[in-house]
Amino acid sequence: MKKALKIVGYIAVAIVAIAAAGILYMQYAFPNVDAAPAITITKAPALVERGEYLANHVAICIDCHSERDWSKYAGPPIPGTEGKGGDRFDHSMGFPGVFYARNISSDKETGLGNWTDGEIYRAITRGVSKDGEPLFPVMPYKAYNQMSKQDAYAIIAYIRTLAPISNKVPAPDPDFPMNLIMRTMPLKEDASGVEETALGDEVARGKYLFTIAACADCHTPQEKGAPIEGKHLAGGFEFPFPNGNIVRSANITPDKETGIGTWSEDMFVQRFKMYADPAMASQKVDPNGMNTIMPWIMYAGMKEEDLRAIYKYLRTVEPNQNKVVRFTAAP
Repeated sequence: MKKALKIVGYIAVAIVAIAAAGILYMQYAFPNVDAAPAITITKAPALVERGEYLANHVAICIDCHSERDWSKYAGPPIPGTEGKGGDRFDHSMGFPGVFYARNISSDKETGLGNWTDGEIYRAITRGVSKDGEPLFPVMPYKAYNQMSKQDAYAIIAYIRTLAPISNKVPAPDPDFPMNLIMRTMPLKEDASGVEETALGDEVARGKYLFTIAACADCHTPQEKGAPIEGKHLAGGFEFPFPNGNIVRSANITPDKETGIGTWSEDMFVQRFKMYADPAMASQKVDPNGMNTIMPWIMYAGMKEEDLRAIYKYLRTVEPNQNKVVRFTAAP
């Protein structure tokens, strides 16, 4: 009996040692990414203008990295907080831990003021911070990795123009084992390489804009953090609000019964452009009523030709019948 207990003890010690070794390996061997590139991006007016457009109306970096006014529909950013960061993503919203949008203003102590252009580029396209720590993929770096270098540089050029805001954002606090899993997520290499000449075709340009806007992240339902097979863009991704309400993303496939198959191109464009009306942008909501994660106010600033290109791309995807209950009030 004593011998058996000793064997069990040895096995337990061995298991603990192996687990500890594995954790140490994950901690120090990952993220396995290349060093930040040595690049210097000029703030040429045309480049900054393009970056401002992308960061505010396509990739919508400013949406998460600002303070949002949830007393209004779609939680538009509060003027003067652009780049401040601090938007919180936690268990009440279904996240495996507590994560915050970083301060991306030019503040040297709490923002990106002491980051190199290459470090910002690596964070955007590969998912690691200045010190090489992983970023949780609520920051859609896998989508941004598909961005052309010129557009990524444009966003960085624009970010560099943001006024410094002193705002120390708390460090992320992922749950176990997500704290280890997320170390394997950053992308080792820069896979971007879209050539501007490849975007001359309207459908290709629509797909490109749709991709870097990370639309699929929200419009494809997930299970245990992975997209559900066969449900691409079929909607139904749940967004729990702190008050218990649940809003779900729409089916944006061309299915005629449950998606946008009956929408005309003009209807699609108008669905976005209606929020360019100042009255819509300042629309107050009942604290216990329906609100949405969809940043309509920011997308309303997208160029009409870009919205039309996205519509044309969406008409090429496979229709997927999936009826979505868009809103469920708290019990």
